[in-house]
Amino acid sequence: MSLIPRASNVRPGDKFDTIIVGLGPAAYSAALYAARYMLKTLVIGETPGGQLTEAGEVDDYLGLIGVQASEMIKLFNAHVEKYSVPILMDRVESFKREGEEYIVKTKRKGEYRASTIIVAVGTKRRKLNVPGENEFLGRGVSYCSVCDAPLFKNRPVVVVGGGNSALDGAELLSRYATKVYLVHRREEFRAQPIIVKLVKEKPNVEFILNSRVKEIRGDKLVRKVVVENLKTGEVREIEANGIFVEIGFEPPKDFAEVNDLETDEQGYIRVDEWTRTNLPGVFAAGDCTNMWIGFRQVATSTAMGAVAAHSAYNYLNERKGFRG
Repeated sequence: MSLIPRASNVRPGDKFDTIIVGLGPAAYSAALYAARYMLKTLVIGETPGGQLTEAGEVDDYLGLIGVQASEMIKLFNAHVEKYSVPILMDRVESFKREGEEYIVKTKRKGEYRASTIIVAVGTKRRKLNVPGENEFLGRGVSYCSVCDAPLFKNRPVVVVGGGNSALDGAELLSRYATKVYLVHRREEFRAQPIIVKLVKEKPNVEFILNSRVKEIRGDKLVRKVVVENLKTGEVREIEANGIFVEIGFEPPKDFAEVNDLETDEQGYIRVDEWTRTNLPGVFAAGDCTNMWIGFRQVATSTAMGAVAAHSAYNYLNERKGFRG
């Protein structure tokens, strides 16, 4: 296999053993493992870290104790840089199979060729889009209860949502927080009844139904959450140091459709246990896939990225005429 070029040496039309689409934890992991397999690799993405940029402190990744998400992204980038894997800051718009390779079209920097593709485009968190949400991101506003619950020990918090992730989050947070306010727009929940029952039995959880979050207030950190009752119009200020937005994700449906990737009923890219998609030589890893829905973690994404690179390597070795 050919040597890995430096980023400055990458030119439109260049061919790679694998092109990784995305720049989150799954993409970084795939790049690292692909490089260690001596695959000529190119990473194309827009936001280093992906959704990890929305996190504050990360304390659930083995070996990195209480690290800031920004520092974690720097570590990922440095590890990949050690192997001289080129990273293009651009958006992949589409890829199309031509013979035994794929033509990958980017928004700004032209087209590139690849024998395999690893899709790691992640998902987008659904946001409340209320005043204060962006301002206090990482300073009380969180989109992952499983990730950040321990950071709010002995503090009051608000959880927003009515699905499994919201109820699971409320249950977990009830073990740490002094008080958990669960805000939901409706009377009924989409979560499994047994989870709802479990949360209702928690003495420090208060349900605020038929309501929406109107504003998030604070100084350096979140201090209050303003909630409006959708039936009566009554507005209530809740004293809280954290708010966990658990209202779901937006899977990459449009990207999958444009590139003929098979998805599940929700729009997540369908893969098997080796991250293979319905397209030959195309693999997918991380949150954009239908694997482990409901448990989105940096650890699961990096694991899938490693598997995807391994699968791409095996695919290339099985092809007639491919030589290491």
